[in-house]
Amino acid sequence: MGKLHIDLLGTSFTVQANDDEQYLEKLLGYYSRIVEDVSQIPSLKNPLQASILAGIMLCDELYKEKSKVADLKEGLYYPPENNSQSNQQQSTQLDEKSQKEAEELERRTLALISKINRVL
Repeated sequence: MGKLHIDLLGTSFTVQANDDEQYLEKLLGYYSRIVEDVSQIPSLKNPLQASILAGIMLCDELYKEKSKVADLKEGLYYPPENNSQSNQQQSTQLDEKSQKEAEELERRTLALISKINRVL
């Protein structure tokens, strides 16, 4: 179990999570970089706006990754029609490899979502 001290956008607090402190620091560093990038937008007037926009950007990133996984899975279950037997065998081998990659990506994504939920 780790503690993370957050000092960002004019606020400061500490959170405790089931993950180790090194991992939590990595998450905070990633989020801080996004907030820093967003804060450079001239039309943003306050830290709350920067925080909300950074959160939306992270949700967009997560949603796109989850969509990729869903698309991979959907594509695996609907192989192309009218292929020769050789092409179908190659497609099946690729599908098995792609399915394993999609499953691993989904596992990592779900683990990341779980960690983010625990921190929040």
